[in-house]
Amino acid sequence: MKAVRLYKPGDLRVETVEIPSLQPGEVLVKVMAVGICGSDIPRVNHYGAHVSPLTIGHEFSGVIEETTDSVNGFKVGDRITVAPLIPCYKCEWCLKGEYSLCDDYNYYGSRKDGAMAEYIAVKYENLLLVPDNVSFEDAATTDPCANAIHGLERGKFEVGDVVCVYGVGPIGLFAVQVAKLMGAKMVIAIDVWDEKIQIAKSIGADVCINSLSDDPVMKVMEYTKGRGADVVLDTTGAPKAQKDAVLSAAKLGRVVLLGISHQELLLSEKEVDNIMRRQLNVLGSWNSFTSPFPGSDWTKSLELFSDKGMSAKNIISHRLPLDSAPEIFESIRKGGFFFNKIMFYPGE
Repeated sequence: MKAVRLYKPGDLRVETVEIPSLQPGEVLVKVMAVGICGSDIPRVNHYGAHVSPLTIGHEFSGVIEETTDSVNGFKVGDRITVAPLIPCYKCEWCLKGEYSLCDDYNYYGSRKDGAMAEYIAVKYENLLLVPDNVSFEDAATTDPCANAIHGLERGKFEVGDVVCVYGVGPIGLFAVQVAKLMGAKMVIAIDVWDEKIQIAKSIGADVCINSLSDDPVMKVMEYTKGRGADVVLDTTGAPKAQKDAVLSAAKLGRVVLLGISHQELLLSEKEVDNIMRRQLNVLGSWNSFTSPFPGSDWTKSLELFSDKGMSAKNIISHRLPLDSAPEIFESIRKGGFFFNKIMFYPGE
């Protein structure tokens, strides 16, 4: 089969490898759609993976081609998506049902061969059935959608809240959609790319701000009549956006940091004062895996796709064959390349 293999940072190859053999409790999945996650980019271009060579990719959907005797609840032909975390089920956090915090986990696409290939072997416990009216490309974005839901849950989102989202890449755009579908009073989307802002507007954002041309904090306060947002999500990991998120929150607001950051965050006197005087909660959000595994964030995502008309259609900027993966990652590395969710279709 064809697979996208990472050897070292910047060394990504499309190769022919053996179709994986199955271990007890595993199924063989024919991959129909697999996306590039934001975490794949630094893994491929800068830091490398935990093992090498490695087939990358962990946001995917497909069809079960083969099962083993110990698989329960799934059969050949089932349409599925897959939670990529493999918990140990033994540590303190797994026993509490907080699987995202597992001390000794494995992970498809970063520690174990992933899905940027024609086939992948996965544990049946990681499978979720995909409703017939949900497309494979929508199902392949269940992971970023679940992350968005988890961030809103961490921020204790309630119907009638004003939600502000810094960074409208895939997770941010799902946060915009989910907040609107769940009854937000107002959703404010902030980014530096006009293209992403236009997408946010098309999927339901009430207010869109380009933070390169306007002061986002001033605009948030203007549109909320000086009150601020009840829930502020930062999906960028950029210190400037994280600091602006603190300044954009209302009294008793919840600031949720989702974006992976490789930089220090130094808060000014004004920002610390805001946290104290407005009695803000500043919260972290990591992955989306809870009990019963993989958790309600995942099942809620599929429900929104199936029953509420949510879609990744406008979020996907590129639809490509596997062979183009090295070229795309190189374009991203060089910079100045607009993209949102990039999707490959190995099964076509």
